[in-house]
Amino acid sequence: MEYEHSDEIKLLRQSVREFVDKAIRPIARAIDEEERVPLETVKQAGELGLLGIPFPEQYGGLDMGITGYCVLMEELNRVCSSHTTIIGAHAQLAAMSIYLGGNDAQKDKYLRAMNEGRMIGAWALTEPGAGSDAANISSSAELRGDEWVINGQKMWITNGSFADVIIVHAVTDKSKGARGGISAFIVEKDYPGFKVGKVEEKMGLKASHTCSLFFEDLRVPAENILGGPGQGFQIAMKTLDIGRCGLGGSSVGAAKEAFELSRAYAIQRQQFGRPIADFQAIQFKLAEMAVKIYTMEQIVYDCAKRVDAGKSATLESSIVKLYCTEVASEVIDEAIQIHGGIGFSRELPLERMYRDARVTRIFEGTNEIQKSVIASELLKQVGYRVTR
Repeated sequence: MEYEHSDEIKLLRQSVREFVDKAIRPIARAIDEEERVPLETVKQAGELGLLGIPFPEQYGGLDMGITGYCVLMEELNRVCSSHTTIIGAHAQLAAMSIYLGGNDAQKDKYLRAMNEGRMIGAWALTEPGAGSDAANISSSAELRGDEWVINGQKMWITNGSFADVIIVHAVTDKSKGARGGISAFIVEKDYPGFKVGKVEEKMGLKASHTCSLFFEDLRVPAENILGGPGQGFQIAMKTLDIGRCGLGGSSVGAAKEAFELSRAYAIQRQQFGRPIADFQAIQFKLAEMAVKIYTMEQIVYDCAKRVDAGKSATLESSIVKLYCTEVASEVIDEAIQIHGGIGFSRELPLERMYRDARVTRIFEGTNEIQKSVIASELLKQVGYRVTR
């Protein structure tokens, strides 16, 4: 049961799976227990070209679109959600922001290095007072001569503690609101005024570090603004639309791994003198898991094709994010139930997968926000605009 892709995408999947099984699977449990960022394998992925899958070849990418990127996320998340999250924040948020909003000089300087793994990226939007209400950020940037000076704080920033390049969103003109008053900047970790705060202790994704960032008269070259003053919020929303499609792909991977573990266990595990796969209760669980995975695959890759065709995917990506993150957790939960006591043990990866999956309903826009976006887009189709 696998979505029918082109031969090119099938070869990509095979290459990614070989890399994941050889380099990541052997360390997945250890890095979670040690809470250690696996930079060596992330950079190895860059050397293999995997970090640049959706980007054009002229910037060191593989030019395989969001469809290829979703396959990458799917294969990574079969084995290690921490790798998925690190690479997702790097490629689909930070690098994609530069690709969508950057000029040729910015792409030449940063995007190629990021695609090749020579620079690691982070993306900084969320603040203590601006989570779901992303437009309510208070970090500010003021142009002084040939530099922008940024002051403020960010939180829950994936890769923030070790990234070389951070996309920082700040208010440049409060009078224009979010649509015209927020700008995005390319910030290097060595710029004066950039400080890393506490690395959070989390339930899951323990090998993917998340931290606070502080800007105290952070000085950024004027040419490092993305898309010009006031373009930051639009770039961020377009980036998230694409990123949510990738998050759906990663959810497919986790659900597939949980299903395959469960099917194999059901055939092997004996109770009452026969395999538990003989019992209708287990059969129905496997059937329901398969239905959810099939549905997830269809909407993820339909959304990816839409993005690759250059079409708007705000509605579709929100549907993907909402549905896939919800049902992936359900599939993993059922997998633990099928395994019984051993499923609750750290001996199997299901315990880690269960913890890691929980946050997917929160980050990149909570699922409650996705419902709001979906409803707004549906009402817009008949000429009604929701008052916010």
